[in-house]
Amino acid sequence: MNADRMMDICLLAGEIMLTYGAETYRVEETLERMAKSAQFKNVHSFVTTTGIFLSFEEEGKGDMMQMIRVDDRLQDLNKVTLVNQVSREFVSRTITDEEALKKLEDIAKAPMNYSPLLLHFSSGIAGGAFSYLFGGNLYDTVPAFIAGFVASWCIVLIQDYTKVKFFAEFMSAFLGGAVAIFLVLLGLGENLDQVIIGTLMPLVPGIPLTNAVRDLMSGDLIAGVSRGAEAVITALSIATGIALAIALFL
Repeated sequence: MNADRMMDICLLAGEIMLTYGAETYRVEETLERMAKSAQFKNVHSFVTTTGIFLSFEEEGKGDMMQMIRVDDRLQDLNKVTLVNQVSREFVSRTITDEEALKKLEDIAKAPMNYSPLLLHFSSGIAGGAFSYLFGGNLYDTVPAFIAGFVASWCIVLIQDYTKVKFFAEFMSAFLGGAVAIFLVLLGLGENLDQVIIGTLMPLVPGIPLTNAVRDLMSGDLIAGVSRGAEAVITALSIATGIALAIALFL
């Protein structure tokens, strides 16, 4: 098999997985399995939260090494699952290298499974449900739904405009908290604390925090610490935003 094509297949698979929420050890294992199944030797991969390094030895031509940088970090575990399926089919030789590359390119170009409006609506539903689970009543679910919808919509809009993730999280928490406070003051809810908790829960960095713990447990200390730091900064941004809203409007 052509080494350049194999490198393209592996790096594209790793880029998709790392961009859409896979753990670093899972990316490393996938790349190594795919390269070894193509009969390349001395395969090594090193993955961080922002980059992928891959090297292997082509018989008669020496070592080959390449790296790519991954700047975007999104959440779409369905794409991670699809890449895993492609890697399994490639390793078991049920698809060729050309078919694997074509499938990976299709996965990379595919849009999100759900529309932005549905995602924002689901965030509102989650906000209302969490407000009820944390001790609120049915009246509290309405302002929590509205504020959760606003916070989810704001974080996408602001991040697309500013390209600064943590500022978008800060502003979405601030605006969502402000909406929750005003709605409760207008009489749409009874328990402000539960409404605010419900509003913020969809913003909590659950996947990065989980991946940080799994990376640390698997021995990937650099990736685990960096993901953990990202989750902590996100939590601080959310906490600062809601604290500012409470200080200004209460």
